[in-house]
Amino acid sequence: MALLRFRVSDNEVGTRLDRVLAARPEIAARAPAERLIEQGSVLVNGRARPKSHRLESGDEVEVELPAEQELVPEVIDLRIVLEDEHLLVVDKPAGIVVHPAGGHATGTLVHGLLERGAEGGAADRPGIVHRLDRETSGLLLVARSQEAHRRLQRMIRRRAVERRYLALVRGVPRSRTGRIEAPIGRDRREPARHSLDTRTPRHAVTWFEVLEAMPEHALLEIRLETGRTHQIRVHLEAINLPISGDPVYGVAHDLGLGRQFLHAYRLRFQHPFTGEEVDLESPLPADLEQALARARQSA
Repeated sequence: MALLRFRVSDNEVGTRLDRVLAARPEIAARAPAERLIEQGSVLVNGRARPKSHRLESGDEVEVELPAEQELVPEVIDLRIVLEDEHLLVVDKPAGIVVHPAGGHATGTLVHGLLERGAEGGAADRPGIVHRLDRETSGLLLVARSQEAHRRLQRMIRRRAVERRYLALVRGVPRSRTGRIEAPIGRDRREPARHSLDTRTPRHAVTWFEVLEAMPEHALLEIRLETGRTHQIRVHLEAINLPISGDPVYGVAHDLGLGRQFLHAYRLRFQHPFTGEEVDLESPLPADLEQALARARQSA
């Protein structure tokens, strides 16, 4: 374990504990900051405090940081859609975890991106500025320097990175377009799930448009306004439009699918260094194309 100790600066007074920790370069993201607080590794003036605790002038914060495990590059066949000195866009296949976590110390997307110069942010997830679920395929934005990571994360927070998905759902929406606004957090009864029934709600907004209506299904284009864990899957389940193939929030094995029909097909943003517009698309993978064809044929 390594010990991080610092005093609260004037510009941090009144700020939530988790946000101050997330801004530290040793932590560099909200999720690991929250984990450290929850597991009792953070003390303010010698006492454990909740993540919402507002810091005061002169407070001393101590953080026990976990020992870093060296990440070793691995050869993983990846489709790189865009690459320059500042960033990468990778077309992630389904079945691969984005970064190391419990039960996935090797074989992650991060391991495959190390040789491509992924850098910036937390030590265990260099270059990662947003995530996709393991079984969600599609476009993912990756930084290649600490400054690029900082700029891209700021763009994500300001909603300046447009992320669009394709989702096949069981059922037909009542309207052609819609906006789902409902806070999401860990389910109060099943902590492994996320839901609207939570003690830790976080603001979440999802937009959808019906691209194609079929006898028992609908193909939706999804646009994220926020980026909460499992947001699309939870929100669509909440309006009785479960995603085909989703074993947790949707309809498992629907249309012969072995994973959820959710694909991050479009990514659009202004390049954080050149200002040029980047607009990229990813075609549907073969398994999703086949499921869509079966949905069109179902009666």
